[in-house]
Amino acid sequence: MSAETRTEGSAAPSPVPPPVLVDAEAGVPASAAGAAARRALLAHPALLLAGIVLASLNMRAALASVAPLVGEISGAFGLSSTASSLVTSVPVLFLGVGALVAPWLGRRFGAERVLLGALLLLAVGILARVLPSVYALYGGGILVGTAIALLNVLMPGLIKRDFPDRAAAMTSVYTGAMIAGATVAAAAAVPLEKALGGGWEGSLGFWSLLAVVAAVAWLPQVLIARGRTGHAVRAVPAAGARPVSVWRSALAWQVTLFMGLQSLWSYVLIAWMPTIFTDHGMSRSTAGVVFAFNNLIQVAGAFVVPLLAGRMRSQRPLIVLVTTLVAAGYAGLMVAPVEGAWLWSAVLGVGQGGAVGLALTLIVLRSGDAVTAARLSGMAQTVGYLLAAAGPLAAGALHQATGSWTLPICVVLGVCVAALTVGLFAARDRTV
Repeated sequence: MSAETRTEGSAAPSPVPPPVLVDAEAGVPASAAGAAARRALLAHPALLLAGIVLASLNMRAALASVAPLVGEISGAFGLSSTASSLVTSVPVLFLGVGALVAPWLGRRFGAERVLLGALLLLAVGILARVLPSVYALYGGGILVGTAIALLNVLMPGLIKRDFPDRAAAMTSVYTGAMIAGATVAAAAAVPLEKALGGGWEGSLGFWSLLAVVAAVAWLPQVLIARGRTGHAVRAVPAAGARPVSVWRSALAWQVTLFMGLQSLWSYVLIAWMPTIFTDHGMSRSTAGVVFAFNNLIQVAGAFVVPLLAGRMRSQRPLIVLVTTLVAAGYAGLMVAPVEGAWLWSAVLGVGQGGAVGLALTLIVLRSGDAVTAARLSGMAQTVGYLLAAAGPLAAGALHQATGSWTLPICVVLGVCVAALTVGLFAARDRTV
């Protein structure tokens, strides 16, 4: 990204900010103790990278592991199509609700401690979902969504803070890891069910182990960064800093809407892709493998697109590319879902992975500093995931009402058009 990136509504080059160490959560220059803790943390880049990758592996695994098992879960509790969609819609809804409190928690306790707590909460939520109660199923989904929201919101600000010169590359690493976790979880759902005794409960509960492993990896970072946040840090005046209200920025809203619309089309697929295939005669195990293949292909898009985006002044060509691929894949699911299943899964995978990677990269690229990145991340993921939560629920309700997947897919094609429109504005060479 060029140093001459323009601020929103201005063609004048932005002044290069002084090399002041800023706390991304608190929005102020770090205290002496905070700066020392930051240097100690950055002295262990391998530890920091391992923590980011392991946390990222958990950011979709608990969601993707449900989709191949929705039929069995619905059967176990006697759920309708609309009620079944809540199994995936509830966590997505709380991705938005949890994002509301993530910035405050980051300011109060520091990103490292909140990320550790989020991973532990995620493990508890995953285990709660397998209890023999429909209330626990949905309650566990609330905990899972809230935990993932904290991971989602704090990660971009942390990357902008600790890797300011490699933000796009690090975004590609963590989005790639996020989708890799989803791929493994989707592919392993049915085999784990068989290996662990034939019940869906063991397959879902297994992924709590991954969250615990990631929490263990974050513990040393919490100890190293201890003292970096707190009243002493927040009391330091932000000399020369101009507070940015992202909620009043048109550019911030454009980034937010693109985040929400691409999340909507992705979570519709996470909730319903295997069911679309099985409703057209594909076996459940094959549908799970095709769904896992879709997630695997997303890794390529999520890794490559952010790298390309970081080298471009305007990301408009990438907006056109990813939205066109997603629209083509959805159209294929409507016309020939089983016959072209592998092709549509591949096309959708590249588009989905590229879109989520691009959405997260836009948060970083459209932000002038780490503080704005943290605020824009909170806004984009609060509003974006609240919008996305409507996708699986609406698709399930439309399918139940019509007995077909044609109308739900047509609605998603309209979402693709809207994402293309707003994305072209979000991809302009501006900063909030």
